[in-house]
Amino acid sequence: MKAIVVGAGFGGLTAAAGLFQRGWDVTVVERAPELRPVGSGLAVAPNGLRALDTLGAGDAVRKLAAFQGDAAVTRSDGRVIARTASKAIIRRFGDAVIPATRSSVMDVISGLLPADTFRLGVEAKGVEAGGASRRPRLLTDSGPLEADLIVAADGVNSVLRKALFPEHPGAVYSGTTAWRLLVPTPKGDFLPGEVWGGSQVFGITPLADGRTYAYAADYAEPGITYPDERAELLRRFGAWHFPVPQLISAADPETVLHNDIYEIAQPLSAYHRGAVAILGDAAHAMTPHLGQGANQAMEDGVTLAALVGPSQSSTEVVTALAQYTALRAPRGADMVRRSHRMGALTQSTSRPKEALRNLGMRLAGRLVPDLALRAMDPVVAWQPPQ
Repeated sequence: MKAIVVGAGFGGLTAAAGLFQRGWDVTVVERAPELRPVGSGLAVAPNGLRALDTLGAGDAVRKLAAFQGDAAVTRSDGRVIARTASKAIIRRFGDAVIPATRSSVMDVISGLLPADTFRLGVEAKGVEAGGASRRPRLLTDSGPLEADLIVAADGVNSVLRKALFPEHPGAVYSGTTAWRLLVPTPKGDFLPGEVWGGSQVFGITPLADGRTYAYAADYAEPGITYPDERAELLRRFGAWHFPVPQLISAADPETVLHNDIYEIAQPLSAYHRGAVAILGDAAHAMTPHLGQGANQAMEDGVTLAALVGPSQSSTEVVTALAQYTALRAPRGADMVRRSHRMGALTQSTSRPKEALRNLGMRLAGRLVPDLALRAMDPVVAWQPPQ
């Protein structure tokens, strides 16, 4: 049985590795001429680690962990709003959150696949879904490719989603624009975590290699770019507490990534058509406020691989994909909604609401210390299908 996976992001690589381990003949089609991650850093949450454990890759990612201690949400002047201890996360969910570069995690997953799995520099142009009596067919700039299963993991602007669901409006602008940077960790004491100030958020995540992954978000009109992205970040965040301005100043302006954030606000009616499955950002692109984009894509990949066996008939593959939709579509839509709501909470444009939010979080942290972790149960307590 042959599977073609379109897209070599986290969802595509995870699905490809899972299918390969189950005995499928897998080809990964990627339009880029080389494997490279989009973005700079990520946080692999306990649910993402459980997904990787099904592939035997979880421990390799755990070894990338940098710090085991407190993280905090602070105001722009440095006052702590709430704290979270890594030990408390481990007690509740069985694992810590592992901050890492996207390239290091991608190397772990892609290393599960033979080098000849990849067809790089090939661009998908469309797809014919096939079904119980006809194999699906991928249309590319190098000609058509047939398989028993096609996996659409081609990102937020998915060409295959448009072909499979032409009636769907696609991804829409969330209202948030974001910057990402990898810089040397500055000397001095500071708490990892997030800084909240009005409509703006700045994240600080130290990595094991002596660098820090930082990200920033703010409301903005879509499509705006700046001649010097570092200077724009300093204009917006330069008066915030240590180490925010120091991290920005340490960045090479040419390496600061700036992207508008799009989301699948209207859920897809299904995560498959015929013998084609759709996953990751192509299915449920979400804002980054829960840090779940890559984690949900990896959940998708291992769930799909668990459901489709290498010796199934075409009818059985289609039936398995219906099960995949039943398991993943409600969760994907829920994660999109939760991420959007978290964005509204963290990026408050109302000073009274901001003050009330901060006071409520401080009181909740004193009265019910694990309240914030309880709220994350629906997000990270997921278990892989058997």
